[in-house]
Amino acid sequence: MKTTKLFIILSFVGLQLLANPPKNFSNPIIPGFHPDPSICRVGDDYYLVTSSFEWFPGIPIFHSKDLVNWEQIGHVLNRPSQLNMVNNRFSSGVWAPTIRYHDGKFHVVVTCKQCGNNIYVTADKPEGPYSDPIYLNTPKGIDPSLFWDDDGRCWFTANRFPEKPEWDAQHIIYVQELDTEKGELIGEPIDLTYGMREGTRATEAPHIYKINGTYYLITAEDMTWEKHMVCMYYSDKVTGPYKQVENNPVLSHRNKPDSPIQHTGHADIIQTPNGDWWAVMLGVRKMNGNYYLGRESYLTPLHFEGIQPVFNHGKGEVLMEDKRPDLPWTPVDEIPETDHFDKEKLGLQWAFLRTPQEQWYSINKGSLNLQLRPTTTKDGGNPSLIARRFQHHHFSATTKMNFKPLSDNEVAGLIGIQNENFHYRLELGLKNDAQVISLYKVFSKKRKEQIETLIAQAPYSKHKVVLSMKVNKMDVEFFYGKDENHLQKLGETQSCDAFCSNYSGGFIGAFVGMYASSQGQESTNEAKFDWFKYKTINIKQL
Repeated sequence: MKTTKLFIILSFVGLQLLANPPKNFSNPIIPGFHPDPSICRVGDDYYLVTSSFEWFPGIPIFHSKDLVNWEQIGHVLNRPSQLNMVNNRFSSGVWAPTIRYHDGKFHVVVTCKQCGNNIYVTADKPEGPYSDPIYLNTPKGIDPSLFWDDDGRCWFTANRFPEKPEWDAQHIIYVQELDTEKGELIGEPIDLTYGMREGTRATEAPHIYKINGTYYLITAEDMTWEKHMVCMYYSDKVTGPYKQVENNPVLSHRNKPDSPIQHTGHADIIQTPNGDWWAVMLGVRKMNGNYYLGRESYLTPLHFEGIQPVFNHGKGEVLMEDKRPDLPWTPVDEIPETDHFDKEKLGLQWAFLRTPQEQWYSINKGSLNLQLRPTTTKDGGNPSLIARRFQHHHFSATTKMNFKPLSDNEVAGLIGIQNENFHYRLELGLKNDAQVISLYKVFSKKRKEQIETLIAQAPYSKHKVVLSMKVNKMDVEFFYGKDENHLQKLGETQSCDAFCSNYSGGFIGAFVGMYASSQGQESTNEAKFDWFKYKTINIKQL
């Protein structure tokens, strides 16, 4: 009866929103670790992809009708034959994809660090399946993009690293024709720019567009953190020479320390059917100077004053709330708060650390079962770990586990992880033949020197246990108990520093999930998880 009433209430609220859509939208449009957004339009539909680095499947792809409400519809690289990350170091893997639609096909081109350099794949449908990758013989560099000119020729652009750079992190943007049928680059690369000024570091993320007969080149410059900026150039030929627009950088928060959004850059732009232009780009929401949500995807308006691009006219920055696009308001279904593992396949929100080399998990009768394997979460390989992204500064993550450890090396539980050198583990295991709940923190002061600390430990005799983690800004608390109504706090309140990129280095955001390990020894045991709940917390409830 309660479920029916709730459905009626939600349906009524949904109808009210459709009848009276909001005037504004909120940023980020895709929260949590979703950096380097690239976007394309097919009719009235928009498709967006983001980087995924060492997490598998690679390149999540989203669909929207209004540029504000986005629903994940798949992954571009979801087979080991496309993306086989085995011993990739953290923050390697899938960097900066570009999605384009041409002649009835979706094309995605991307850099795969430590797994193939620049590759591209195609599909007839946006959700896939996508082809196995074509490996391109390009100069050493990253952030590839594709542009089709009016004559049907395809142009590949990316950055390259000069053999003898004139300054630190000098990158050069180049363009070269690409035969997409043969997967071969044609002719020689043509250099376009090294950035808006001599000494500019890390000029990357190039995209080329043709707008009202003028070719535009967009870039991201000065690294992806505090000095990040979007720059634009224009030419009357796709191969240049390109001149700077007068208002470079056209978008940057580098001099806006009070903005809640920082590090804006790496933009891609799109035009709606009514002629309006919009830009997507990455940004960071900091918490007391720290960031564990990673680089997220944001939206802001764009228009052209003659030859000059103007981002968010009259405001000059990306806002947390802004007037929404003039498009029909089209809400999408949200990911359920609780996953009961009652589907044949895992939901699209779940990810693996690097590419699994064997089938070590199963879904059976509403239970997610993880095999205990020798690999640990500290090893840098593919542990028995299934996790989803942090997406808020206030949330709880809770799971119910059924697990009987048979030896001291067998453990399973809940994990909050940035990478193998920075994470918390709340786990059930054995100590002196008695079951205990333990909380460990791994924090590497020199980033390569793993330091594991036992924060707290308590006896626990049952095999069924509810494990929970609650994040409030830069604080995190851990709980355990026989059910959700009888949870006990384990240890003192901890810092979220182990989740933060500014401590760990690298380019990703934090994940939370379930894991199991036999810690270096073979085992036939498994841990069973009945459900997993990710719940946002209203600040007023804290």
